Order: sequence, then structure tokens, then C-alpha cells
Amino acid sequence: MSDGSAMNGIHDTSPVVVWFRRDLRVDDQPALTAAAATGRPVIPCFVWAPDEEAPWAPGAASRWWLHQSLEQLSRSLATLGLRLILRSGPTLTTLQQLVQETGAGAVYWNRLYEPAIVRRDKGIKATLQQAGLEVQSFPGHLLHEPWAIENQQARPYQVFTPFYRAVQELGSPSTPYSQPSGILPPSRWPVRLELGELNLLPQIDWAGGLRDTWTPGEAGAIEALETFADSPVAVYKEQRDFPGVQGTSRLSPALHFGEISARRIWHTCRRNPAAEPYLRQLVWRDFAHHLLYHFPHTSEQPLREEFNHFPWRADTRDLRDWSRGQTGYPIVDAGMRELWATGWMHNRVRMIVASFLVKDLRLHWMEGARWFWDTLVDADLANNTLGWQWAAGCGADAAPYFRIFNPDLQSRKFDPEGRYIKRWVPELAGMAPKALHDAAALPHAPDGPATYPSPMVDHRKARDEALTAFAQLRQLP
Repeated sequence: MSDGSAMNGIHDTSPVVVWFRRDLRVDDQPALTAAAATGRPVIPCFVWAPDEEAPWAPGAASRWWLHQSLEQLSRSLATLGLRLILRSGPTLTTLQQLVQETGAGAVYWNRLYEPAIVRRDKGIKATLQQAGLEVQSFPGHLLHEPWAIENQQARPYQVFTPFYRAVQELGSPSTPYSQPSGILPPSRWPVRLELGELNLLPQIDWAGGLRDTWTPGEAGAIEALETFADSPVAVYKEQRDFPGVQGTSRLSPALHFGEISARRIWHTCRRNPAAEPYLRQLVWRDFAHHLLYHFPHTSEQPLREEFNHFPWRADTRDLRDWSRGQTGYPIVDAGMRELWATGWMHNRVRMIVASFLVKDLRLHWMEGARWFWDTLVDADLANNTLGWQWAAGCGADAAPYFRIFNPDLQSRKFDPEGRYIKRWVPELAGMAPKALHDAAALPHAPDGPATYPSPMVDHRKARDEALTAFAQLRQLP
């Protein structure tokens, strides 16, 4: 499916500009494959225009990852005889200038679905087509397009289980494209910026933990996929909730930046008959984008409108202590410190720390969404929105508000030996595992760690207060 049509052969020998965005790969790259198939010269480009994604411009951790990923993409394209032309926005003006400089007759790209990007892309498409250019866009980010799945009333789904059944009825996603070959370069390459000129890296180097943890880029993503699909995917269902073991694929940053496609992951993992629980998570990702596409206001407002009247607290000190991993609840603090050090957090722990923020502290879910956005290397607007509204009870398919995670019970169940806690909260490394799962009873100096804080709230009392606030909300007309 494309947005435009060929211009009846008028531009048969003119270059095709392939506009890279969050599809930073050459494998299963529909826009690049289509451009190569024209037999015309291909000019890959990337335009840095973060203001056009406001208020959700890429955060600091995402910008760090993007720098590394663009560097790797440049190398991959070089093996195909191509150069990645880096420019900075505004995007429409930049693309127009690139077309004028190169005599390009077409612009191809793969679609994205965030509200600000959809609005921007529609305007770019219309303007370029009015100028006589061929414009085509392709599905390369999800398993299925957000508009391809609807319920019997021809409306978008708001509950995952029927959405999943509908996806299953569609069968497997289409087969991924192989890396294209024999691509023609232009006779003359346009001027490009150096990667450093995009100023993606932090001025103060705080990214040492990210460098030690990750290998951004397509090659690293493919290697991680092959390792995961070889055997760990078979025990994903049993191990995925335990943060102290390597039980997940950790492919979420690569998926967000499109270093590997969801279709490639699907078809690689499905070779293992035990992969269904993991493949289901890819459908959850599609569901998140389905929701944001059809309900674009939910990136900042609750889907369940009554939560606009929920009595959220505002407390900058509590928010600071939560974000720094100083709550006095070991499993919460371990998660927040892992996030700060590595730009990532185990999914089970994401649910625990989110529940603590919106239920125990009763701080607005948007405060958590913004913090995750700036610190996660896999910060994805659709997934971030779905996750935080799920935790707050105010979104589609959300956890009931009265489902409030008990941090002590969660750590006892999912980190029984304290392996995860002791790694990220070294003050507690000398404690017996059993002691780690009762925050209120943790000894402090002189019998325990002098620097670890006491619990900032009493969970039972905070739970009662949250339920009281929810009961008051339900009484509103």
C-alpha cells in the first residue's frame, strides 16, 4: 500500500530520496527496497527536526541511542555503495532543498503513527505531490497497520484480548524483505552534515552505563535476536517476570528505532513452537500503536475522562525521591536505579514502580511518563502511554484502579533471592534475602545500612488513601 503513484515515467531516471526516520536498517526496509526496485539512483537521508515532534521530542537517552544507531546505519549503507545524507530540519524545507539539489523525482519513506508525526507527514506529502513529485509511504514499523484491525462495529478495539484474536485471524504478518542489492548511487552526492553536528550526545558524559550495557545498531539487533530465538524464547513465559535473570529479549530499543523489524522478529522466533507468549508481546506493541493512532489525545490525557477529576497529589520532593531510587522500598529503588544507569528497566519492575508512583504516592501518571520518556533508551510514545495509563487505571484495557501492587510481595515473588535488588541497591548487598522483602522492618544503622532511606510511605496506609480517592471519583456525576 502506498500514498502515491508513479508519475507515468516522467522521472524514470531521476533519483529517489529515501527518508529514514525510525527504520534505521537495510534489512526488511520497505522504502529502501522499493526505491532499489525502480532501478533509479537512491539517496538515503535522515533529517533531525525534534521540534516537530513536540511535546514528545526525543529524550536524552533516546538521543544518545540515535547517535549510535545513525553511525551504524551509515556503515551499513556504505556496504551497499550508498551514503547517508544527514541534515537538520525543518523537514519539509530540508526535503525540498535536497530534491532541488539532486534533481530527485520521488521521496519514499516508511510510516510512523504518533499524532504529531502523522500531521506533519500528511502536510509534507501534500506539498511534495503538488510540486509534481512522486511520494510513496510504506508499512515497515508494525506487524499490521493501525487501521487494519477493527471490531464488528467498525470501531477501534479498546481491550487487548479481542484485538489479539482479530490479529490471529489475519494469520502471520507478511514475509520480510531481504536486504536489497545492486542499488544505483547518484552521479553526485549532495553535501551532508557530520553526525556530531546534530548534537545528539550529552555535553556532560553521563552515558557510560549505556555504553557498557548496549550495542546499538542493526548488527547488534540481529545478533541479539538470533541469540534469543535460539533457545531463550522457549522459556520466555517462565522467566520473563524475574528481573534477576536474563529472561527477555531486550530488543525494545532496537524495535523502537527500527534497527530490526517486528516482522523479522516474528518470523525468526516463530520457528520455535514455544514462542507464542513472546509473539503475543509484539501484538501488544501493535495494540499500543492502534490505541494512540485512534485516540491521539491519550498521550497527555486519560482515555477514561472521569480521571480528569482524580485528586492527584503534587509533591516535587516525593517525585524526586522516586526518580532517584530513594523510596525505601528495595524493588522500587532497584528499578529506578537500573533505569538511570542503563536507560532500561525490566517490564515487571516497570509495573511495580509505576504502581508505586500513581497509587502509593498518588502522583500524576504524566509525571512518570515524562521521566520514562527522558531516561529510557526504548522510550516509545505508544508503549509509554499504554503502560502508564494501564498503571493509573485510566486507559484502554487498564488495570482496575483497586489493583495496587504491594512492593514487598512483588519482590518476594519475583526476586526471591534478592539477586536483582542487591545488584542495583548495593547498600543492601549484605542483607539476608528474606529481609529485603519487608521494607518497614529493614534495619538501619548501627545494625544495617546507614545510607539506605526508611520507607517514604506506609504501603497499607497509602493503599487505603488511594482507594478512598478512587471511591470519591466514582461518586462524581
